[in-house]
Amino acid sequence: MSGCIVGWAHGKFGRHEGRDVESLIVEVSRAALADAGVGAADIDAVYLGTMNGGFTRQEFPASLVFEADPAFRFKPATRVENACATGSAAIHEGLNAIRAGRARLVLVVGVEKMTEAPAEKIGDILLGASYRKEEGETPGGFAGIFGRIAEAYFQRYGDQSEALARIAAKNHKNGVENPYAQMRKDLGYEFCRQVSDKNPIVAGPLKRTDCSLVSDGAAALVLADMETSLRFRKAIAFRAREQVNDFLPMSRRDVVLFEGASLAWSRALSSARLALGDLDLVETHDCFTIAELIEYEAMGLTQRGQGARAILEGSTQKDGRLPINPSGGLKAKGHPIGATGVSMHALAAMQLSGTAGGMQIAGARLAGVFNMGGTAVANFVSILEPLRV
Repeated sequence: MSGCIVGWAHGKFGRHEGRDVESLIVEVSRAALADAGVGAADIDAVYLGTMNGGFTRQEFPASLVFEADPAFRFKPATRVENACATGSAAIHEGLNAIRAGRARLVLVVGVEKMTEAPAEKIGDILLGASYRKEEGETPGGFAGIFGRIAEAYFQRYGDQSEALARIAAKNHKNGVENPYAQMRKDLGYEFCRQVSDKNPIVAGPLKRTDCSLVSDGAAALVLADMETSLRFRKAIAFRAREQVNDFLPMSRRDVVLFEGASLAWSRALSSARLALGDLDLVETHDCFTIAELIEYEAMGLTQRGQGARAILEGSTQKDGRLPINPSGGLKAKGHPIGATGVSMHALAAMQLSGTAGGMQIAGARLAGVFNMGGTAVANFVSILEPLRV
């Protein structure tokens, strides 16, 4: 174990007109400190995750955390970026500082303000997480890239439209119970399955309901070393954590295998001395429904090419064998890039502390988190459990 989450905060995801990135940062920073019961003076280091890339004009944002409390002044604050896995990368940097003995308490903030940019610019910014030399002119932006992945998967294993629609429907149903979610509406399977004016084809076989939302939002965690964590009323420990990066160009790998994700999962489960079936829930990176489908296979829930079985048989429902995305995932919750990984860990911590409200999986004691940057390029897996039984 390399540390614990001892406090967390999660803002509402959505379109926050009239709010800037600073206000999102300050809100969750103050709330996370209050949740942990510590002050800014107690924090040894700050890590802020944001992709930005042109979403807003405010670059160099790490010290904006200091606007939450002047007692942060003169503490080290560092920005971290790793595409859509930025939040998890910031968490890892905080845990690395703790493990190195350079910090006892760390504040990690993930944030993104995407909606200030026009739609066509958002698409181009997101393509910055692709290999520009080969993929940078893909029509439809990142949806176009995952549309290509879906087409390749369909060609190899057959049409998976029913499975994708059921993944979308599951996550939207789960999102109804998530007070932080951008979309809290049960769309139903039939709506997600059919092409319509309100659910048009976006790229390849992917419809609008197969794509995560453009979002603003922030989340924050307070991390502590093991000795310090024992003094807190709640502490969620990292039983294992892994980062595996793959080649950036899709041409250098089989894009329907998510091999980096598979390796990250196998290493994390081995380090934790667990099997996938020991977990009570997983929050996984469903930027697109095809991603969640392939991630079923990468985590070992099904064999290659059989991911559809997991959703069609109900294994990944909230009452299934392994609930996947009881929060509604990125599909319903929204996907403010830098906030996503921090959000996933905060929601898993809520589950393991029994404070997830309507999202709660009864008796949850072990949770997995998978956060992905690009097309399974940066792959982060965490296995979390309560420090105290």
